[in-house]
Amino acid sequence: MGEEGNPTSSLPDTPFFGLLSNLLQQVESLTNQEEVELRAKIKALGLEVTKIPSKSTPILDELELASELDKLSAKLDDVDEMISSAIAADPQVKSLLSSTADVWMPVITATSDERQNFVASAVHNDQVEEKSSN
Repeated sequence: MGEEGNPTSSLPDTPFFGLLSNLLQQVESLTNQEEVELRAKIKALGLEVTKIPSKSTPILDELELASELDKLSAKLDDVDEMISSAIAADPQVKSLLSSTADVWMPVITATSDERQNFVASAVHNDQVEEKSSN
């Protein structure tokens, strides 16, 4: 559990949030402005989606499940609004997101099985790289 906020851990969404952080660093260096609020929101979202549920997670009924889905949907709407406003405010952000869409779009649109396969291939590639560098 101590690895939840660690960007170098092997959690499934770590490459995606690492990419977001790198993109934000590039935007900050291009604009010479520190995006503290956006960095905090990316970190919070990363922690939220990578946290490990406790073993005693109660089974939710349909109303509770709908409520939880509404909360997640609201968070996604917030992220969408942040991205949209950043794109509207700075053409460089739009260009950066467009040029890297082949990296981050599959992560966002993938099914859970596709994401697991993506993680498995990423872990395999990391292991191959480690062996070749030794």
